[in-house]
Amino acid sequence: MNSPQLQRGVFLALLFAVTAAFGWILLPFFGAVFWSMALAILFTPLYRRLLARMGKRRTPAALATLAIVLVIVILPLVVIATSLVQDVAEVAQRVRSGQLNFAGYVQQVVAALPQWLANLLDRFGLSNMEAMLSKLSAVAAQASQAIGQQALSIGQNTLDFIVGFFVMLYLLFFLMRDGSDLSKTLRNALPLARPHTHYLLNKFTTVIRATIKGNVAVAAAQGLLGGVAFALLGVQGALLWGVVMAFLSLLPAVGAALIWAPVAIWFLATGAVFKGLALIFIGVFVVGLVDNVLRPILVGKDTQMPDYVVLISTLGGMAVFGINGFVIGPVIAALFMAVWSLFAESNEEDGNAPPFPPPDDAP
Repeated sequence: MNSPQLQRGVFLALLFAVTAAFGWILLPFFGAVFWSMALAILFTPLYRRLLARMGKRRTPAALATLAIVLVIVILPLVVIATSLVQDVAEVAQRVRSGQLNFAGYVQQVVAALPQWLANLLDRFGLSNMEAMLSKLSAVAAQASQAIGQQALSIGQNTLDFIVGFFVMLYLLFFLMRDGSDLSKTLRNALPLARPHTHYLLNKFTTVIRATIKGNVAVAAAQGLLGGVAFALLGVQGALLWGVVMAFLSLLPAVGAALIWAPVAIWFLATGAVFKGLALIFIGVFVVGLVDNVLRPILVGKDTQMPDYVVLISTLGGMAVFGINGFVIGPVIAALFMAVWSLFAESNEEDGNAPPFPPPDDAP
């Protein structure tokens, strides 16, 4: 009854149970744990340079790296968030006072359409302005309610955010200082062949580093260029729309266009032809070029994944995991491709690849 197989089975069951329990108690801090790991992977090269210059003293090098992360990542985000809150309050006030009337803007655009396009809309039943404005008002009301609920939720969860933020910084320090030891322990613990373990862990770190650098660089560039273009063209709330474009640019190919394209259409419909054409030029050949050039170079090249896989995994990851999914999605996709590649190679090496007979119509 006390055979080695039974002992190993009980031990594996216990191992699975305590691992699941540990993951369960970490679940409330999933975001803090994930971003501490991601930032540790991203800034490990900097930590190693500082470690070499500080005589291999881990604690001072980790503290210096943490200070640099605070200066170049955290503080700029705090400043942008503070300015964004002011812009959101100003735009909300203008909407309440009637200075910003989105329904009126839509009506102006429809009134300025050429006759053939108006007839086409009428054929599809889209020319009923009252119905369109009613739907637009309903959507705006629902959006305002959702934003209000989200803002209330954020206000109520301020303490949770602060706790999670300090947990992230605390874990980031120790992952920097003891990351190499933890990595060795993980490599030794995984029940995989040593080359496979090295390959999968290297793939994991490479994809996280490339995804964060690539997506953040593209988002920052598109948000900055779009916000500057809006400010030069006299659009109210340029900072707000720039931040929204930066956020939406996490969706490859179409993200930022969801903001600048309607504004360009409104410019054209209201007679500001030069501003409309200028915004279209900037959106297509400047903002769009950033996405088409930088993202494949910074994301696809290092991850060695096709652009369509990066797009689908990013969209799916954000649908499942929220904002964290723009990193988690490509990581899961890269590991999926890597594991199946290793499986195929191992089958070929062992001679266990199943034979696939050619189809009947094969030559």
